[in-house]
Amino acid sequence: MNILLVEDEPKVASFIKKGLEEQLHKVEIAYDGNLGRKLALENDFQLIILDVILPHINGLELCKQI
Repeated sequence: MNILLVEDEPKVASFIKKGLEEQLHKVEIAYDGNLGRKLALENDFQLIILDVILPHINGLELCKQI
């Protein structure tokens, strides 16, 4: 599965990515809402995991936009 993870905390993002990749998923990380929106609109992800509190755009607003 192709997954976008939008998470601003590098340690948390790395932990989640590692766990998902161990299950053979491909994971791309965006560290802020703007990059998350850009990647979500330009790519075909089967799953998007959003943090609620993000720089620039919060996760709830980002969810509405994509």
